[in-house]
Amino acid sequence: MIVEDSPVISMFLEHIINQDPRLQVVSSVRSGEEALAVLEHLRPDVISLDIRLPGMNGLEVTRRIMSEYPTPIVVVSSNVADEELNISMNALRIGALSVVQKPVGMSHDDYAELAAALCTKLYIMSQVRVIRQRYRVTWPGMPETSAGARVPVTQAGRWRPTVIGMVASTGGPSALVRVLGDLSPSVTQPIVVVQHITPGFVRGFVHWLNDVLPDREVLEGVAQMPLEEGGVYVAPADRHAICVAGMRLGLLDTPAVCAQKPSGTVLFRSMSQVHGARALGVLLTGMGEDGAEGLKEMCDSGGLTFAEHESSAVVYGMPGAAVRLGAAREVLPVSEIGPRLNVVCQSGEVTRG
Repeated sequence: MIVEDSPVISMFLEHIINQDPRLQVVSSVRSGEEALAVLEHLRPDVISLDIRLPGMNGLEVTRRIMSEYPTPIVVVSSNVADEELNISMNALRIGALSVVQKPVGMSHDDYAELAAALCTKLYIMSQVRVIRQRYRVTWPGMPETSAGARVPVTQAGRWRPTVIGMVASTGGPSALVRVLGDLSPSVTQPIVVVQHITPGFVRGFVHWLNDVLPDREVLEGVAQMPLEEGGVYVAPADRHAICVAGMRLGLLDTPAVCAQKPSGTVLFRSMSQVHGARALGVLLTGMGEDGAEGLKEMCDSGGLTFAEHESSAVVYGMPGAAVRLGAAREVLPVSEIGPRLNVVCQSGEVTRG
């Protein structure tokens, strides 16, 4: 289903989508109110949503859809660096799965690439099974640590990480904000983030994180940038982020890993090699398996590794792969990861033995 107030753009999107044999437009509506009315009797596999709509805006439409008619939503945005992008990111926070750039006219050099990216994203997101948006997930009977999870003992019997890596994909912006927002200001370890997102939206994503996380300085990663206390460093588009000696960030222009660039596995692997048992990795919601092998290497090197529990993950692909590999020492719902990191990073209270 297409939700777009401009008849011209709506026809343009319908033409693009119907050209793809994997997709078929079943409805095209002009407003959020009309979309909700249609959803009472029509159940599309995925929704293409314009964020700027007359009447009910795209943010409220997303909230209502995820609350009343849970359906995968792909936000289609015409701008990547203004208020519209901020609204788009907030839509991701409350349940939309992805944001892509609106295709340009057919005569434009980027038309074919943007049109293909839109169709592929719609198809992939149509496969995601979504549920009613939950703003706080609890897991009754949840153990403090996953069964058998232990970290090698140190001489002092206590442990603190030197750096934290967080990796996410589909559903990641919301999960990252939850975890980072739950961290105490006294958690001062630098945090390196890999979020799979459309390349043109990375800079806006960083700006948005700064808006919603006022207690943290969020920066787009630059080669050889010092990893300073309290900083959050987001991998830039089309470069692998790695940790290098001297508490600095490195960037690699090497092939994609697990079809991703930046890749979570590349980040976690570098953290394991540079920081060994004092690395901490968090693998959050996402489609595919990126990050799982790198998290396993970190775990085998003695680092502390977390994976998001299936009960809260929008897509359990990446954390599920880590759990199957035995890469996650602790498996927690997203609402419990931040509080657990507060304990680990401040007091060093990690079960040993």
